[in-house]
Amino acid sequence: MNKIYSLSVSAELTLDMHSLNNEGGEGNQIQTRMVNIVDSDGNLKNVNAISGDMIKHILAEHLHRIGVASQLPMCSACRTFNANRISADADYIAKIEKMSDAESLTLMLQTCAIDDMMGNLITAGSKSLPRKSVVEFGWVVGKPEKTRSDSYFHVKYANERSDKKRSADSEEGARKSNLGQAIFHRPANSGVYALIATIEAARIGFNDITQEYVISEEERQARFKALVEALLYTLVEPAGAMRNTQAPHILDVRGVVTVSRDIVPAPTLSPLKEGYREEVVGLCETLNSIRPDALTATPFDSINEYAQQLSTIIADGMPYHLSY
Repeated sequence: MNKIYSLSVSAELTLDMHSLNNEGGEGNQIQTRMVNIVDSDGNLKNVNAISGDMIKHILAEHLHRIGVASQLPMCSACRTFNANRISADADYIAKIEKMSDAESLTLMLQTCAIDDMMGNLITAGSKSLPRKSVVEFGWVVGKPEKTRSDSYFHVKYANERSDKKRSADSEEGARKSNLGQAIFHRPANSGVYALIATIEAARIGFNDITQEYVISEEERQARFKALVEALLYTLVEPAGAMRNTQAPHILDVRGVVTVSRDIVPAPTLSPLKEGYREEVVGLCETLNSIRPDALTATPFDSINEYAQQLSTIIADGMPYHLSY
C-alpha cells in the first residue's frame, strides 16, 4: 500500500448550459454568480464562477451516500444529512458538557466519519470547538475569454384561474396570448472552468489538540477511500442548482493529480494560468530534490483518465501516519 500524506487536483472543466450556482433573484430575473479575478496578464476580468461551498456540498452529498453504503460511523444528524452535522446530535452535545475540548474532539472523531473529514464548529454552552476540514476547494472559476453567461426567456403556464378571471381574460382579446402565463428569465453558463482541490489524508482521524490518532488504521483507510471516491464522483456528477432542467453538459475534464507520500504538500496551480500542468510537474521534480520521491504529478486528458488515477489511489492508497 502507498502511504499518502496529501493529494491535490488542478483541473479544467468544460461545462455547457449549466446554472449550478446563483446569487438569488430580483423580480423575475434569476442572477447567476459572477466574480472579479486577475488573469495571467494582470488584467481584471468579471467571470461566472461556482463557489467552493457549492462544490464541497456536492462532495458531501456523494460522501454521505458512500458512507451509508460502506457503513461508516455517523452521528444521528449526519445520517439524515443535517447541515449542522454533529452539532445537531443531542446525545453528543449532552455528553460533551463536562468534557475537555480534547475529549470532545476525540468523541467527535470516533463517532462520525463525516464530521472528521468535512469539519465542523461545535458551539454548545461555553464551548467553541473547531474541527478543520481535511478537504479544501477553491472557487471553480470561469476562464476569461472562454466562459459566457446568458439569460434566457421562460414562460410558466398557470391553468388554475377563477371563473371571474377567465371571464375578464376572455373580454380582453389583446391579452389572450398571455393568459395565465408567468414570465421569468433564467441564466445559463457555458465555458472552461478552473478547479483546485486538496485532501489532507494524514489528518483523517487525527486529534489536532492531543496530536494523536484516535481511530484505528483500518478505520482511517476506510474513510480515506470513501473521501477519494466522493472526490471522483464530484466531477462525474456535479450536482447543484437547477439540475432538473439545466443539468450541465460535461464536455471535457483535463488536468493533473499530485500525490505526496511524505511531509510535502501536494501542490496545486490554478488552471487559470496557461501551462499550469507542465509547471506543476516541474515543481514536483524540484521539491523531490529536497525530499526524494516524495511527490508524483500525473496529467490526465479525459474524465476516464481522471477516474483511472483516482481508482488506483482508492485501490492502493492509505493515509500517511504522522509520528511525534
